[in-house]
Formats: sequence, C-alpha cells, structure tokens
Amino acid sequence: MNTALSAPLTAPPGPAPGPGLRWVPGGTYRMGSDAHYPEETPAHDVTVGGFWIDSRPVTNARFTQFVDDAEHITVAEIAPDPAQYPGALPEMMHPGSLLFRKPAQKVDLRDIRNWWSFTLGADWRHPGGPGTTLDGLERHPVVHIAHADAEAFAKWSGKDLPTEAEWERAARGGLEGAAYAWGDEVAPDGRPMANFWQGQFPHENTLEDGWEGTSPVGAYPPNGFGIYDMIGNVWEWTDDWYAPRHTHDKTKSCCVPQNPRGCARDESYDLRQPDVRIPRKVLKGGSHLCSANYCHRYRPAARFPQPIDTSTSHLGFRCVIRPV
Repeated sequence: MNTALSAPLTAPPGPAPGPGLRWVPGGTYRMGSDAHYPEETPAHDVTVGGFWIDSRPVTNARFTQFVDDAEHITVAEIAPDPAQYPGALPEMMHPGSLLFRKPAQKVDLRDIRNWWSFTLGADWRHPGGPGTTLDGLERHPVVHIAHADAEAFAKWSGKDLPTEAEWERAARGGLEGAAYAWGDEVAPDGRPMANFWQGQFPHENTLEDGWEGTSPVGAYPPNGFGIYDMIGNVWEWTDDWYAPRHTHDKTKSCCVPQNPRGCARDESYDLRQPDVRIPRKVLKGGSHLCSANYCHRYRPAARFPQPIDTSTSHLGFRCVIRPV
C-alpha cells in the first residue's frame, strides 16, 4: 500500500526564486526498488532537504535563449578530439549525436544498433538529423544534450542539476513505495499518464498516448508535487556518478545523509570522478522509447548509466535551486 512520506514535510522558505519552479519538501523517503532491475537495489531510506525544481524539462525555446545569450556550442556540434578516442573510425570524428530510427520489422533486441545510429549533423537544433528543424517543437524538451551542456545551462540560469536522490524524491510526488509516479497502475482507467512506448519496441508503436516521439512539456497530469514529465518523454541528467547498484549499510551513514550524491561501492559517498576513460552519470525517468517489452524504466526508481560525452535524441534535463 502506498503511504505518505515518513518524515515531516518542510514548508518552502518563501516565494519561488523564479518562474516555473515547484517546491519539493524535505523529508525521508524510500529510494530505489527491490522489484525491478538490479541497479535499483536495494530499496533504502534517504533523507533530503527541501528544494525547488523546474516544473517541466528545459524546452527548445528556453535552451535557445541560453545558447543565444551565452553563445554556447553543444558537445554534439563539436568534432570529437581523435586523441580522446583512440582507434575510432575517421568518418566518426565529426559533429553528431545518437539518433533513434524505428526499424520496419521485428529485430534482435540484443543489438541496439538495430535502432540507434550515430548520425552526423544530429544535434539539438536538428533533433531528427540533418534537414530537420525545431519548427513546431518549441515547447518540446530539448534533446541531444550532453552532461556538460546541461551543466552550462544550469550555471547560466543560476541553478544546479539535481542529485539522483533529489530527482527521485521529486518524481515520487509524495507517494511512498508506488511503482509509478501516479500509483501502482500503469494506466489508471486506461488513461496514459506519461509519454512512453506502447506496443512492441522498437518496430511497433501503437501510439495509445498519441505521440510518436517527444511530446510538449506539460501534456500529461502533474504529480503530487505539481511537477510535469518526471516520467517518460525524455531521460534526464542528474549530477551523480553512476554505480551499478545502491550501496547501503544500515550501520553506517551511507544513503541516509542530506541530499546524498551516489553511494560508492565502499559504502561511503564519493564525489570524485570515477577513474575510467569516459565516466558515466545517472539518468532518471525513462523516455518515450521505454516499453514494457524492452525497457520498463518509466518509473521513479529506474536509473541508467550515461557516458558524460554522449548525447541522444531522447535525453534532456531540468534544474533545481537549493535554499541557501
């Protein structure tokens, strides 16, 4: 049974510090899940302080304002440095991003190359690849965003990227232990509550939710905190380094500090960059490509590792402001 949050809720310290922000009260909640994918385990109690979060993902219109003002060039618009990618094919050393292409028939789900392709010229301005534009997509979430792009936007806007614990707290909307952000039924009364894939991924999309790709932000009901699109539509960056599971020892402080940032394997929080060539951050929320038959990750507890240098056509972000 879903219950209210177990710790007292905190009131906002004052008016919202900017437009489009929603207050997420501080408290203790149950993070993760023992009923789904291994990387979501173990479910454990986490305490976070209250914070403000964007009520919607960053849109193409808002990102355009940032790019025009800051003269920012996204990672997908810059040719990779061959020195950073030894052995890479020369034809890949050009600006581009990963683009989803729906196959015409059933394919082997063990090979993501059947639907993902690195596409030269794909970027946030050209979300469907060369020749495509943002016309009509102004209110859709910006995509093809690498972690550095999200960080740059957050700094420009006077905000931060959320920790994984903050993001999941916000996504749950005050429900304790629910599978989805709205409860335990994927489609209450047959009503889609988020933009995810219906049908057999990746070749058959029955469009029960009405959208083939991304949807305008706010197209679905908000959760209990008044926040839209925390589930589905686009995956969202967090600021936590990825570990393959939550590490938790009830005899230690791991996973129960204020606003925790990624449990390290040694059962202490480690904010250092992992010692790997291309480290990964945690993504949350799932996307319009998540489906019951392949990626059942349109849930608050779901998490996914993403290389910080890699952007895709289903990856965006939102920001937070923490009280001083």
